[in-house]
Amino acid sequence: MFETFRKSLFNLKQNRLFEFFVITVIIISALEIGAKTYDLSPTSLLVTKYLDVFITLFFLFEITVRFVSEENKKDFFKSGWNIFDTAVVVISLIPINESEMALLARLIRIFRVLRMISIIPELRILINSLLEALPRLGYVVLLMFIIFYIYAAVGSFLFQDINPVLWGNIAISMLTLFRVMTFEDWTDIQYETMEVYPMSWIFYMTFIFFTAFAFLNMVIGIVVGVMDEEMHKERLKSEPSMNELQDQIQDIRGQIQVLIDRDKKE
Repeated sequence: MFETFRKSLFNLKQNRLFEFFVITVIIISALEIGAKTYDLSPTSLLVTKYLDVFITLFFLFEITVRFVSEENKKDFFKSGWNIFDTAVVVISLIPINESEMALLARLIRIFRVLRMISIIPELRILINSLLEALPRLGYVVLLMFIIFYIYAAVGSFLFQDINPVLWGNIAISMLTLFRVMTFEDWTDIQYETMEVYPMSWIFYMTFIFFTAFAFLNMVIGIVVGVMDEEMHKERLKSEPSMNELQDQIQDIRGQIQVLIDRDKKE
């Protein structure tokens, strides 16, 4: 009896219309959160209140469906996304009126928008790729920090008297270089120092080449490579393994042999 009920919930979870409805509710939840940042009329506030109750209860129903439909309940909590969804849903059940946890509950309701990632596989691949790429990006970030530090020290020594606000010390110089790297009015900084040091353009050109071009392309290459690996893993999960293919071939051979034996008897 329970197994039949579980399979029914599993079919519901896999249903495309149900997934689309979940995504729609998440979008409505995001719009409802945004609407609360405006000055609303009492009627609108009442509508958002009841809408919030509906969204909370629906998310509770949806996470229950996913948990009950799981054949092995322990596997459900092996997924970080399932743990995140469960935490968001449980904390969303905290009453937000006249409670010391009101602020926390409101903040958690904002994070319900992130449930879109756990529902859409393509978004999960993007986030998982980014998380997998972080350890590899650490060395690039370290190398970039070294370049920043060297150029900030040079810039502070050379340009401190020209503009102490931008080059007063090494920390401020690093902030100025970050502005240069992001191309935020960096030419104004360059022309200001070129009035005293005409060849200072070499300082900026080499720094931009190292940071904005070389290191940025390294970061993109690492992320794209990891993303390709994650997509390959997802394809392997969806494709049958060699053992499964062999089992299917054996089943087909067995069925063919049964048919051959039946024809011989007839």
